[in-house]
Amino acid sequence: MSQDDSPGIQRLRTRVQAHLDVIYGAKCPLSLPSDVLAAMQYPDEVTEPAPYQNYWDESDCWMITYATTVRDERSSGLTSLQSFCDQHLAGAINGLHILPFYPYSSDDGFAVIDYYEVNEDAGTWDDIRSLAGRYRLMADLVINHVSSQSEWFQNYISRKDPGKNYFKEAPPEEDLSMVVRPRSTPLRTEVETVDGNRWVWCTFGPDQVDLDFANPEVLLEFVKIVRHYIDNGVRVLRLDAVAFLWKEVGTSCLHDQRTHEIIKLFRTLIDFLDPSIMLITETNVPNRDNLTYFGNSNEAHAIYNFSLPPLLIHTLLTGNCRHLKTWMMSMPPARGGTTYFNFLASHDGVGMRPADGLLSEAEKFDLLDTLRGFGGKVSLRTGPDGAQKPYEVNISLIDALAGTEDGRDEFQIDRFVCAHAIMLALEGIPGIYIHSLLGTSNDYEGLARTGQYRSINRRIWQQAELQQLLDDPLSTQSVVLGRLRDLIRLRREQQAFHPNATQFTLQLGLETFGVWRQSTDRRQDIFSISNITREHQSLDLTNINLISTDDWRDLISDTPIEENQATLELAPYQTVWLSNA
Repeated sequence: MSQDDSPGIQRLRTRVQAHLDVIYGAKCPLSLPSDVLAAMQYPDEVTEPAPYQNYWDESDCWMITYATTVRDERSSGLTSLQSFCDQHLAGAINGLHILPFYPYSSDDGFAVIDYYEVNEDAGTWDDIRSLAGRYRLMADLVINHVSSQSEWFQNYISRKDPGKNYFKEAPPEEDLSMVVRPRSTPLRTEVETVDGNRWVWCTFGPDQVDLDFANPEVLLEFVKIVRHYIDNGVRVLRLDAVAFLWKEVGTSCLHDQRTHEIIKLFRTLIDFLDPSIMLITETNVPNRDNLTYFGNSNEAHAIYNFSLPPLLIHTLLTGNCRHLKTWMMSMPPARGGTTYFNFLASHDGVGMRPADGLLSEAEKFDLLDTLRGFGGKVSLRTGPDGAQKPYEVNISLIDALAGTEDGRDEFQIDRFVCAHAIMLALEGIPGIYIHSLLGTSNDYEGLARTGQYRSINRRIWQQAELQQLLDDPLSTQSVVLGRLRDLIRLRREQQAFHPNATQFTLQLGLETFGVWRQSTDRRQDIFSISNITREHQSLDLTNINLISTDDWRDLISDTPIEENQATLELAPYQTVWLSNA
């Protein structure tokens, strides 16, 4: 430790050294702590942030989108995106998760060729900085793997630096039967190098080659990338597929202690730089494993609530909220400085692994069968025993809610809006996929063009066509965007919907789902109650204990609850937000 270090830098250096000792032990290079600190470009003095602080509130809502989802041939994708957001989402969303906008070779951006460039179709770093000046910007740190066409991997093939020792090799003699896979492609890929043929580890497919974080040089490279993103306006870093990061032969290669320690290291580095910058872990795994990425409020600020989409879809397809309630009651309140990231749809499909232990095998089968009937496709993974198992359902959310287990019906949009009204009321920060905001249906043309199931929910809208639909008050796009936008704007005004406000699950039977939220200052209570069936339901108001001295009103319909009113009639898929403030 340098005697010239300020007290804050000394504390930071000690913390960083402790993380690196866990990750690398005696193999940690002596220069690595200094190299990491230099890569982050700290000022001469830093301050250790106060613990358990929330740098978010009820006004936060993100939209998830690709840079090129809304296209205008006269401008870049990012410019078109900013125009769309400014015109149609003002006062609603204040955050943007722009999916990988870097040059890539496959998987719609998740096979990154160059982390330091913006893909030509998307635009430039100037466009990124412009969006970051108007919205809280989330970007993907695709940390587990890179493209086989990247400079690093081409250098691996040529056996030169940087890249020669960046990749995890998987010799055929090693027993990898315990490795948990999200795909059905072979785990090993054979490549020809100047030193002869070698086998590399490819968790997600042959074009996405896994990095070897046992090499400290790889970790240092990603510290530099993090600083580059922060310099260009990124304020939320989404750690993509981070659960698979550290590989240890003879194990599942999921959730390794060193994976968790690398996340803790990144948390320390950004906390000392700017504690308002967030880390979000993308871990599409069973719920009990997902929760571990909070650590002790020293890993992720937020974790994706992956169990919510399959459980809420199941609830609305069956008209039975038993499993949703059971799961909600088991979820621990997020500690200060952490929160959940709630979503119902994304660029990927509806994950089935997060439903493990929450839905029975028969219930999962029925769910898959129903979603296939609404046009969905089922992607498979290979289990440790070699068997093929459902990994996710690829379908647009509005088509997933086209009906119930009995088939399609006339309640599709009401059911779809109900799902979002429930999600918006829950503890955590909401994230809404652009194709949910637009009510985009299954893109069969995209599916046919690429042959990839995930393309079914990744439509590219031409801006002129989309605007024409949004100008039509009767179009699905106009109706859905209008109703969801109104809900989001209403939510932003309610202190009881702070991501960390108190939440209790209500017991209202199987056909009605409800939660009680209370603001941190206890001045506002909201009962969010939804009829999750296509039949009218009568709600006994004595079951929810509306305090008689308060005036209560449904915020959504702007309808008062009359004094001594005993019941409330709920139309199919109607949600009420009963508030006393």
